[in-house]
Amino acid sequence: MGKPLIQLQHVYYQYEQTEALKDISLKIEEGDFLAIIGPNGSGKSTLLKIILGLLKPTKGKVLLFSKPVPLFKEKELIGYVSQKSNAFNTGFPATVEEVVKSGLVKKVGLFHPYPKNVDTKVSEALTSVGMEKFSKKNIGELSGGQQQRVFIARALVSNPKVLILDEPTVGVDSKNVRSFYHMLSHLNREHQITIVLVTHDVDAVSKTISHVACLNQSIHFHGFQNEMDSMSDEQLEAWYGHSVRKVTHRKEEQL
Repeated sequence: MGKPLIQLQHVYYQYEQTEALKDISLKIEEGDFLAIIGPNGSGKSTLLKIILGLLKPTKGKVLLFSKPVPLFKEKELIGYVSQKSNAFNTGFPATVEEVVKSGLVKKVGLFHPYPKNVDTKVSEALTSVGMEKFSKKNIGELSGGQQQRVFIARALVSNPKVLILDEPTVGVDSKNVRSFYHMLSHLNREHQITIVLVTHDVDAVSKTISHVACLNQSIHFHGFQNEMDSMSDEQLEAWYGHSVRKVTHRKEEQL
C-alpha cells in the first residue's frame, strides 16, 4: 500500500440548488494510475477543481500530501493539464522549449529568474514525453497529440509527484491514442509519477491504468482495473444512467 497523496473525506459540493457531488470519499496513493470515468455532467470537472483548490467543498475535507488544502503550499508537487483547447493559445509565437520552460513559473515565482539548470530540466521533461527533437519548433506547428505531450512536459518540468489530466486525448488522432497512453504508462512506471486521468469515455479505461473510479455525483465504484473489467454491463448502466459499452483490454507485457 502506497502513501496517500490525495484524500477526499465525505465531500459534497452544490451549485446553487444543484448537488454536483455527494458524499465523495476517495484516496489516491503514491504510484496509482487512476482513471475517473463518468458521463457528461457527472461532476468530474468539479471534482478536479476541488482537488486543485479552485473550489471549496460545501461539506467535507480534502487533504493533499496529508495537509488540508488551505495549508498546502507546495503547489509544484501537483502538475495539471487541462483539455488542450483550453490550456494554451496554440497560435502564440512560442517554441516548444519556451512553452515547457514556462511551467517553472509556479515553482520559482513570476518575477524570479529561472534556475541555472533550466535547460537541463526542459530537456529532461521533453525527453520523458518523447518530444526532445521538437524543442525548437513553434508550438502551433505540432499536431494535437504532439501539443498534448508538450503540455504534459510543461507540467513535468517542476518535478511533480502527481499529474492530473483532464480528458487528455481531446485533439489526439485515434490512431495515436494508444501510443499516448503508452507514454503515460511509462511516466507512471519509470518516473514513479502518480497519475489521475479524468475522462467521460469508458473506452479510456485502458490496459495502462491500475485503478478506476466511476463517478456520477457519487462514487459508484473505486477499485482495481481488473475488478472493473468483471463488472456487468447492467451494473455500469445503472451507475451511468444510460447504456454504455465497456471495452476490456488485455494487460500488455511490461515495456
